[in-house]
Amino acid sequence: MLSIPTFPEANREILRELTDYSDRDLVSLHQLHPEQGKFFTALFCRYGAIVHSVVQHAVESQAQADYLFAIAWRQIFEELARVKLSADSYATNWQNWLIDITGNTIDRIEVPPADRIRYDLEAASPPLRCYLERALDRMPPLSRLIVVMNQSLKWDEHKICAYLQGEGQQIPAASIPHYLAEGYQQLTAAVPEDICDIYLYHRELNIASES
Repeated sequence: MLSIPTFPEANREILRELTDYSDRDLVSLHQLHPEQGKFFTALFCRYGAIVHSVVQHAVESQAQADYLFAIAWRQIFEELARVKLSADSYATNWQNWLIDITGNTIDRIEVPPADRIRYDLEAASPPLRCYLERALDRMPPLSRLIVVMNQSLKWDEHKICAYLQGEGQQIPAASIPHYLAEGYQQLTAAVPEDICDIYLYHRELNIASES
């Protein structure tokens, strides 16, 4: 039997302060303040167990369930910015919408075998992944590429340098650490401050791969 994970970020004071906010308030505040991540993260903590229980029925292993769970929340994140739900019976409409998005994700995603999945739910909770991916999208292409090669592929400066030279970028290996430091600064600066407070206050920035 698969297990439903716990979400330790729910115990952070910044999120406990939102406990009494309604779903409608959290959705509205998320849409009004996209520069803040706490409202989306509060919704995730509130409904993470429900979404995970839904995706479990579509897979066979814990690794596959966690992978699909992360994909579902990325889709929720992308669509939540523009969703408009009826004010009547908002709680029901919101939960139905959430389950519909999760079901649509299950239907369209081909989940890889468990032994090919590298995603670690404990290392990168879905809200952190969502904001990291958005931050990566906003980085200059070269900085983003170098950071991803170092963090996700675990390439050292010599292998990164060789790849870049093969792509026509004449950057010496000795300069790669400078590009990496600059890239990580750009990435951290692009992540909402409250997300850094919730997830990154006690560890180094980590970009986890999904598979």
